[in-house]
Amino acid sequence: MTLAPDAVRVAEPLPWGRHYAAVSPDHFRVDYVINPFMDPARQPDPRYARRQWERMVGALRGLGARVDVLGQRPDSPDMVYAMNLGLAVASADGTDRRVVMSRMRYAERRAEGLSAAPWFAGRGARAVELAGEASFEAGDAFAFGGELVVGHGPRTAEPALHALAAELEVRVRGVRIVHPSMYHLDLAFQPLDSRRAMVCPAALDPASAEALLALVPEPLVLSEEEALTFVANSVVVDRTVLAPACPPRVREVLEGWGFTVVLLDVSEFHKGGGSVRCLTNPLDLRLGRDLAVVPGGEVLLA
Repeated sequence: MTLAPDAVRVAEPLPWGRHYAAVSPDHFRVDYVINPFMDPARQPDPRYARRQWERMVGALRGLGARVDVLGQRPDSPDMVYAMNLGLAVASADGTDRRVVMSRMRYAERRAEGLSAAPWFAGRGARAVELAGEASFEAGDAFAFGGELVVGHGPRTAEPALHALAAELEVRVRGVRIVHPSMYHLDLAFQPLDSRRAMVCPAALDPASAEALLALVPEPLVLSEEEALTFVANSVVVDRTVLAPACPPRVREVLEGWGFTVVLLDVSEFHKGGGSVRCLTNPLDLRLGRDLAVVPGGEVLLA
């Protein structure tokens, strides 16, 4: 079979992103500082945060996505940012499900896995730990173009990329994050469909930015100012982008590509340094469909 030239390939909707885990904001607050957005003097309003979270979950369910909810540990105020609990990946037929648990960089977040691991296991997913001691946070990992794109630097250590590749037997493309306010990749990168993604080069070192832009056939390049609105920290369900904000130029491009942009006010959660993507964790990634199987695994570093 002869493939069509790259320029005329059709952009297909993401096959994943229709099943999520979310953590009920039962104990969300700012008790410490582990990112530039956090200030214990600026506490979220619990009732307002709850309403924002419920509207976000309602919007996802209204688009046909499934959202499974787990409760929040009283000793883990950041657990509400469910994206960082672990990376869920299933076999090609969906029967063998596992979650690579995050090994948090900061001690303040390490108790989250004590509740998340049995919750995942109770829903038929094996909770696995990466070999070695290197930190890994799932907010740094995205499937795109058959590869697992993983940011490293502030939260995920480079050795974890090799452990991820070996555990999942996939190709891991590492990109180095250098921007202090985009400390997870999910603040600077958002796949939109099979050909398109939002990318903020300012979050990465020059070689990594070049490599990531080369991976995406049609990138929506975000300026630093645009990315700091949290627009990339969004969720895509089919052709709908659920975003906390959308600068006019970005909206124009997205709508020109046929996406509908729905804004969700999750401003209380910005006080902890996360937005819509951080509050949700996709549970429907599959090997062979979203990630190409590479026996033994492989790591590509810029």
